[in-house]
Amino acid sequence: MSKNMSVEEKRRVGVILRRLAKAYPDAQCALHHRNAYELLVATILSAQCTDETVNKVTPALFAVYPTPGELAAAPRESVETLVKSTGFYRNKAKNIQGAAQMLVDEFGGEVPQAMDDLLKLPGVARKTANVVRGVCFGLADGVVVDTHVRRISQRLGLTKHDDPARIEQDLMQMVPQAQWIGFGHQVIWHGRRICDAKKPKCADCTLFDVCPSGPKLLKAQK
Repeated sequence: MSKNMSVEEKRRVGVILRRLAKAYPDAQCALHHRNAYELLVATILSAQCTDETVNKVTPALFAVYPTPGELAAAPRESVETLVKSTGFYRNKAKNIQGAAQMLVDEFGGEVPQAMDDLLKLPGVARKTANVVRGVCFGLADGVVVDTHVRRISQRLGLTKHDDPARIEQDLMQMVPQAQWIGFGHQVIWHGRRICDAKKPKCADCTLFDVCPSGPKLLKAQK
């Protein structure tokens, strides 16, 4: 934790971390995958799309194109058809094929572990790179900031920012590095199960008493 945090804030963040870990001990990535290539593609497809929708699309996609080489060589129209339901399908098809081609050309058909290498791939920003590094390689450069993490971090008063990069920096100052990977999954699970964007279940929330937004959100529901 940051040395600039007050004793009270350190205590509050510690409570949040312990309760999340207790509530979601088995939290893990919701995107179905069998290897780093599949997770990379699935995470690119998950932009502005639910994991549930991606999980419906990827089995057919990987059945037809099980390797980066086969995806890179596929007719664009075929890929677009397979990923159409994820939204922005033309750009996503371009990105996953571009990433697959780069894997073949520069990385021997394997997903690289280095953050800088991952960020070279089309369609890959820090969120995707953090997901792949954390889930597949157990490496933590930061905290995954998706829509759930952004919303809940703001509600919990862990950040005042809206930009994912600045939110990530705030969380990295508060959460011990050893917990960065698990914390991201736990917050995402909490967002799906309790802290909904429109109808948060504040009465059932294990973090209610340490959440500055809790009383206001609960009042708005009455």
